[in-house]
Amino acid sequence: MNGALMTYLPRQIPAGCGCDDLTTSSSWISIDEAFRRISDHVLPSAPTETLPIQDVRGRVLAKPVCAQCDMPRFDHAAMDGYAVDSRAFAGDGPWLFPVAGRIAAGDAPNARYASSDACRIFTGAPLPVQYDCVIMQERAERLGNSIRFDERPEPGENVRRRGEAYQSGTEILPAGSLLTPRAIAACAAAGHGSVRVQSRVRVALIATGSEVATPGAQALESGQIWDVNTPMLQSLLSRPDVVLHDIMRVSDSLESIRDAVQSAAAYTDLVVTTGGVSVGDEDHLHNAVLSAGGEMIFAGVAIKPGKPITLGRIGKAIWLGLPGNPGSAFVTWSIFGEVVLNALSGRQETIPKRQHVLLGQDLSRKAGRCEIRAASIVGIDGYGRDVIEFKSGGNSGQVSHFAEADGLAFLPSELDHVPAGALVEFLPFCTN
Repeated sequence: MNGALMTYLPRQIPAGCGCDDLTTSSSWISIDEAFRRISDHVLPSAPTETLPIQDVRGRVLAKPVCAQCDMPRFDHAAMDGYAVDSRAFAGDGPWLFPVAGRIAAGDAPNARYASSDACRIFTGAPLPVQYDCVIMQERAERLGNSIRFDERPEPGENVRRRGEAYQSGTEILPAGSLLTPRAIAACAAAGHGSVRVQSRVRVALIATGSEVATPGAQALESGQIWDVNTPMLQSLLSRPDVVLHDIMRVSDSLESIRDAVQSAAAYTDLVVTTGGVSVGDEDHLHNAVLSAGGEMIFAGVAIKPGKPITLGRIGKAIWLGLPGNPGSAFVTWSIFGEVVLNALSGRQETIPKRQHVLLGQDLSRKAGRCEIRAASIVGIDGYGRDVIEFKSGGNSGQVSHFAEADGLAFLPSELDHVPAGALVEFLPFCTN
């Protein structure tokens, strides 16, 4: 597939991955509407703290970082060469200048230099006030204690001027910035040894289901299945801006679930549950949250898998109810859980960026909901666009196919056939 040209087809999907077609059920909302409600209802926790910049990777900036001085702090050489005054180049060349001194990075400029002299200078060294340019060493010929130039320099040539990057007081990073190594470097360059960050989000994880058992701890009894969701979500919640306060497993009864969510909501910012959000006789989460004094923000999104995904509030805590099927739980966390957590963390950009890719195969499916499938990037077309294919139909109870995939593809709700070469939206998996 690499390097091969594919037939380009006009984009057939509307903005928002086509999941706004909700004709199948008036109670389901679109992905974009779910994002809007998350934005309206999920706000960052109030506490903040000041930490050294070496300890803030993955945290979220609570206060803007502003430059404490001009950058650069002084005029300096942009490369190795000779500092000269361009006005000293009278007549026609070549020109011969005496070399009056030597300045390296970290040296203080010496005022003894004359504008009729040249001075050996190195990258990053301060430019003496007598000079206005630097001639790179490859354009000069050293002759004893003199230097010969065959070309007249331009004023400002190979010089970085004070404040040309930014001036003292300039905002370098806004509040809400994720503190990546690049952002931390910008903080240091702006003169900050510590920054104000949002406190970690306190999370409780509750797995429901009388049938689930801890992998490896015991042999499965009749009717039991391995608990996939707990270790999967523990890993997904292993972020520098998160404190996982508690992990609980509760049986399928309204009372036990109510007590668990009510207790967890009292000391956390986010309660994540798995299972029990559908409408079966043993699905108690909605009633348990309501009986605990909670409220619903939305219940059901027009996607496949993961339709029962629910968001609510219990006291001051946000509740995110994920489906029990591991594949559905993974998909809904990847789409909505990350957005909720980013909003609670105070990030400026909460919604992970999606990109457009090309289908490498014809696909037939049942229309009605936006379908989300694990996909692998198998190559690029002749225009440099990523091409994806599906290695599995994506049964909502299975997760093994996610291990080899590169991300999630969004198939528009209104199409029952998507041809090879069509553009679809794609959410890459985070790799760090």
